[in-house]
Amino acid sequence: MTISDADLPLHTRPEKGVWNGLRKSQDDLTDAVTAFAGSLSFVYIHIGWFVLWVLCNVGIFGASLTFDGFPFGLLTLIVSLEAIFLSTFVMISQNRQAARADVRAELDFETNLRSEVWSVHIGRKLGLDPAEVEAHVQRLTSAAQGGLTDGSAQDVDPAET
Repeated sequence: MTISDADLPLHTRPEKGVWNGLRKSQDDLTDAVTAFAGSLSFVYIHIGWFVLWVLCNVGIFGASLTFDGFPFGLLTLIVSLEAIFLSTFVMISQNRQAARADVRAELDFETNLRSEVWSVHIGRKLGLDPAEVEAHVQRLTSAAQGGLTDGSAQDVDPAET
């Protein structure tokens, strides 16, 4: 009798599915604003806007169009408010990235724990002693960490006893 993948129960949780379940409706707006603010289009629009603002307010297009004379206090106020809002959007995105990293760490832990349980059960069926295997793992881990500490790191062969 052959077992196919469809016959096996799915025990792992896909990261994308877990993450999408945690997202809120405003996350799409935050992502869009942050993506646009981090683009060259944003820079080009601001360069054009600043140049136009300054030219208009130094009288290039006529004195009647001047509304914010040098030192451009209104422009400074607008740019300062924009910086406040953009930094808030960036912090929201960073917090969400940290939350996603936490989800990944949790799923990694579940996967590692599942793998360890399976390994122990398979090892027992093969007649291996889990305590002996763990002692071997500890020796290899100590050797690898010792090499990192004193600068003599070398590859560790798990087959060596």
